[in-house]
Amino acid sequence: MKNKKITFGIILATRSYFNSALAKDVRETLTKVLTENNYDYVILNEEDTPTGSGSMETREDGVKCAELFKKNRERIDGIIVTLPNFGFEIGVINAIQLANLNVPILVQACDDDNDKVDLDNRRDAFCGKLSVCNNLYQYGIPFTDTTLHTYSINSPLLLEDINRFAGICRVVNNIRGARIGAIGARPSGFQTVRASEKILQRTGITVVPVDLSEIIGVADAIGDDDSQLLDRIKEIHGYAMVPGGYEKKLMKQAKFGLAVEKWIAANDIDAVAIQCWDSLQTNYGCAACVTMSMLGDKLIPSACEVDIAGAISMYVLTLASGNASALVDWNNNFAEERNKCVCTHCGNFPKSFVNNKLELGNLGVLSRTMGTENTFGAVKGKVTAGPFTYFRISTDDPKGIIKSYLGEGNLTDDPYAMDGCIAVTEVPNLQKLMKYMCKNGFEHHVAMCRGNVQDIILEAVETYLGWDIYNHE
Repeated sequence: MKNKKITFGIILATRSYFNSALAKDVRETLTKVLTENNYDYVILNEEDTPTGSGSMETREDGVKCAELFKKNRERIDGIIVTLPNFGFEIGVINAIQLANLNVPILVQACDDDNDKVDLDNRRDAFCGKLSVCNNLYQYGIPFTDTTLHTYSINSPLLLEDINRFAGICRVVNNIRGARIGAIGARPSGFQTVRASEKILQRTGITVVPVDLSEIIGVADAIGDDDSQLLDRIKEIHGYAMVPGGYEKKLMKQAKFGLAVEKWIAANDIDAVAIQCWDSLQTNYGCAACVTMSMLGDKLIPSACEVDIAGAISMYVLTLASGNASALVDWNNNFAEERNKCVCTHCGNFPKSFVNNKLELGNLGVLSRTMGTENTFGAVKGKVTAGPFTYFRISTDDPKGIIKSYLGEGNLTDDPYAMDGCIAVTEVPNLQKLMKYMCKNGFEHHVAMCRGNVQDIILEAVETYLGWDIYNHE
């Protein structure tokens, strides 16, 4: 995930019939909140408009703001429109339309103090916000609303809405233009993870393929005494418990991980899907899991079985939460508790996602047919309890669309005696979700992250990305 400070373009909108002095306090408070919370901003200087606060009252003010935004096009991730009073919608709409940044927009408006509604102190922003939003709708410009229609600029809701909006901006701006690596061919036994590159490209998502043999070739060329390799072996030892007798296999793991990361860096890859079943085991002699796990903790989501759509789903969750994500199977029922199920995979959970000690071992299922010698590198761990968000996209070729589903649940402490990475989950109305997935052709893989970011993803997908989405509740 590209580490970039979020920068907002600020439109301070006033209307000449109202006291423009009310904008000065709003400007001061909003910019202070942004600065204190590590956000950057672009705003007209106070002397740039007749009001003396940099607030916009005319079309000409809007044109001036648009020019400023265009000069800062590469910096601005989203636009915050704030209404200290009614606001002049023509200035707002001209600033946004002429700048043509194509970034998310947040519209915030200030409460009136009901004991101060004389001509010098009334705001009428409650009404003005409707006018601004009406114009955005007329122009076909998508925007995001705040938690409440209006509130005081000093309300804690302001920072809550800004943080949520920052997450929306991260998702939208990074998914448009994302580069997803596809290392190797999709395993023939997994038709379920097929995806359409052409449909993904309509959102700006580019799939960058590389043959697995190229990665193996780079790995094999790394010398046993290479300093980067020795550092990587130490890194793996610090990352997970390595059982005795596997030092040679650990070296192969480390070489593979270095080769993958070199290719990711050289190709500016945001998330990756790897051929891990079972060509890597047959032709190279290890599993890919610990490499994928460590990539996840570096906020480069890594999906199994060349599941490109799964990697994108993970990337969305990582962008929304700022944390590592995991790819799992909806795998097992859990006794008679029909709102619980076991989500698991062979062993690719990032350590920070598991929030627990990790141990390296062999792939449980593949080792039965391929032996333990060539299947070492799986991460073993049990996810600790806490809230989680799940998300999945899929390309629907007959309809020519990207479809998705989204929801939240809880990771539980329930024990489960199965090999691999285990997450016992509880999802409200789980049977309804399973019926929806079956009827609409969704894959068995799902991405998840710790924490609650459902509202961020829903807004990003519905309002800006335009994908079909089922929001499970």
